[in-house]
Amino acid sequence: MAETRQIPAMGTLIRPAYMRRDPSWYAIPWQAWLLAALSGVLQVLVFPLPNLSWLCWIAITPLLVAILHARRLGRVPSSVASVRQGFVLGYLSGIIFYLGSCNWIYHVMHVYGGLDGPVAAGILVLFCFYLALVNAAFGALFALAAGRLKLGPRALVLAPFLWVGLELFRSRIIAFPWDLMGTALVDNIPLSRIATITGVYGLSFEILLVNAAFASVFLGRRERRTLVLAGCILLVGILQTGAFFTAPLQPANGTARLVQPNLALDLNWTPAFYEQTLNDLSKLSVPQPGELMPGDPLPDLVIWPESPAPFYENDPRFQQTVDKIAVDSHAYVIAGEIGLGPSANDREVYNSAAIVTPQGRALARYDKVHLVPFGEYVPFKNLFSFAGKLTREVSDFSFGYERMALPVHSYKLSVFICYEAVFPDEVREFAAKGAQVFINISNDGWFGDTGAPEQHLRMARMRAIENDRWILRATNTGISASIDPFGRVVSTLPRHIRVALDVPYGVITGTTFYTRHGDWFAWACAIIATGVFLALILRIRTAKS
Repeated sequence: MAETRQIPAMGTLIRPAYMRRDPSWYAIPWQAWLLAALSGVLQVLVFPLPNLSWLCWIAITPLLVAILHARRLGRVPSSVASVRQGFVLGYLSGIIFYLGSCNWIYHVMHVYGGLDGPVAAGILVLFCFYLALVNAAFGALFALAAGRLKLGPRALVLAPFLWVGLELFRSRIIAFPWDLMGTALVDNIPLSRIATITGVYGLSFEILLVNAAFASVFLGRRERRTLVLAGCILLVGILQTGAFFTAPLQPANGTARLVQPNLALDLNWTPAFYEQTLNDLSKLSVPQPGELMPGDPLPDLVIWPESPAPFYENDPRFQQTVDKIAVDSHAYVIAGEIGLGPSANDREVYNSAAIVTPQGRALARYDKVHLVPFGEYVPFKNLFSFAGKLTREVSDFSFGYERMALPVHSYKLSVFICYEAVFPDEVREFAAKGAQVFINISNDGWFGDTGAPEQHLRMARMRAIENDRWILRATNTGISASIDPFGRVVSTLPRHIRVALDVPYGVITGTTFYTRHGDWFAWACAIIATGVFLALILRIRTAKS
């Protein structure tokens, strides 16, 4: 029987196939939007200032459920979100997360970048839209695996591998590993020890695995959901008990004096004020008569923060002050300074740390290797030449080129500066080169009273755990602290006061598996996720042929 075709009525517009849309693939139901937004909010609450770290176990669950149930929520027969839907849902979640956790960018741009409020807010929004592309990629790839590649709910098993692979991408390619999910477990001592093997990425994997388990509650038969949910809650309860675990105190055989200058960043540095500041810091740096109790150890390290002042390397007043502190205190001095190029005609300047011996002689200078874009240098200056007001406010530092371990007393230490503390693999290199103690100097005054100083401290604490090292952290306005190899803050200074504190530290000679092998776990996750996608694509193509 011949097939008949219905002829459209006169006046009916006939659209080609590529213009005809099935609303089921692009119309995202409001419930899915709400779940994705909820996931972003929960991720914000995990990190300081809210610091509800226990929410990490469920923070990603709403996003996973939204993607797996996007169409069912809208009462469309097919359940899994399309790739485009997954992209949009992940994007929304990521934008909310970065707006909440990185709002300090507005403060930096407005107060210290000299930009008007609306312009600074616009930069923050654009920055968040850029970073959230990683979260959008997670949503799109997860939807691709669950939907088009026909994994369905089994894609939940792939989610942790995919998340960790994209965290590695954010660290290595985008170069902004701020608030990686695994840092939420820094206070959970038993679980955080995983980082000595896998780095922070192993903790992110564990968190995503639990989130995937919670998401599976909504996928099984209704009569079994209560049982599965109870099992997930019991699991989290067991894992979360580690936050109440108290590890034994770590042996400390050294004492360092952390100096917190508490200098505003917009001061008028007159010669008299400069001289007075150096005098004040000198008194804080050297133990004064009657300051120490009988039996108190003398500091063998004196640490100044990342330079919050025009402390130039070639300034004789600054040099004489630091040298005298070293001699008077019989200690090595580590002080942030503005380093200069090797020759008089060299106009390059560096964000540096000077190391001075107890005899008042310069031992070495570490130049910061990983600079902050749009903070310490302007990338692609020709491209951003239109933003003259911003680029004039940005320092024009040159890149250092060597991470080093320096011999002091009977051991070796390494210094890393400010933003460098957020990069797991870069800090690892210092320990791999022989550093037995870490010094982290920073100027967190840029952040104002946002959550960033606490977030920055938490990331430094994770570096201590990964490498099993003490970290002595000196900052301009706080938070200055001594951090033990378990990531615990042993001693700390309150913010926004000029003060010095003697803190303990220890020397550790062994190295962790992570120190020796780096981001092997994150790379393995990325390779496994890529291999699964390639295998699924090949299987579908083979089935079609």
